[in-house]
Amino acid sequence: MQKESHTITIVPRYCETDQAGVVHHTVYGVWLEMGRTELLRANGYVYRDLEKTGVFFVVVDMAIRYRRPAFYDEQLELTTTCTGMSMARVEHSYLLKRPTTGVVLAEGKTTLACVDAEGKVQRVPEYMNLG
Repeated sequence: MQKESHTITIVPRYCETDQAGVVHHTVYGVWLEMGRTELLRANGYVYRDLEKTGVFFVVVDMAIRYRRPAFYDEQLELTTTCTGMSMARVEHSYLLKRPTTGVVLAEGKTTLACVDAEGKVQRVPEYMNLG
């Protein structure tokens, strides 16, 4: 992987909020997945194509720290960074902020295991290693 970080724009939809227009906490995990998917794409990989070759990544650990609320229809930036890679795991960190003010809304971390189609742990493909 050549690009270790990638930023996407997120605009919360009405269905992702409560009656006060605040984004529900369950939505953040979906956004982290969007960030990982687009970081892969920025490096020339499409997750669907990896699956066709028998490479799957499953979340084995996720932590999110909510600092400030995100609201319906505001433009946000999510930066996803690949922070580490071992033989069978990939770690990411995330930073969600309001680009207009730089205020951090949430921070997150995930660890993914590389598995085959049967769910057995396997090595991360050599071509995906950082560096």
